[in-house]
Amino acid sequence: MSERSENGEILVIDDDPIMRDLITDWLEAAGYKVHKATDCGAACAALERAPALVVSDMWMPGPCGAEAIRWMREKHPGLQLIAVSGHFGSGQGCSEQDAVGAGAARAFAKPVKRAELLGAVAELIGPPQK
Repeated sequence: MSERSENGEILVIDDDPIMRDLITDWLEAAGYKVHKATDCGAACAALERAPALVVSDMWMPGPCGAEAIRWMREKHPGLQLIAVSGHFGSGQGCSEQDAVGAGAARAFAKPVKRAELLGAVAELIGPPQK
């Protein structure tokens, strides 16, 4: 198992503070260690911490969407990624299929369901480390 997958940390990237804090609260309540970033630019430094998983909004200022997924997967090949967006299915930005095609393990439309997100996280990186 790689160092990336052993640390069990999660990075949440979302420019919407309410959504970012909500997802963080769900993950922390489940027992995961979480870091936050406000956009893909801020996430670059946070990725050096080698999180096991990134949960990222796909519609933000700056590089985002499928381009950001491809970049993260190229720079950090062992990284698991969950894409979320309020624009999936709207014809704006990337679609769920685009996100998965770019390298996201899962893609969820907002509003994300808590149980669905936590189930995907557990499938991708396992239960929280005690």
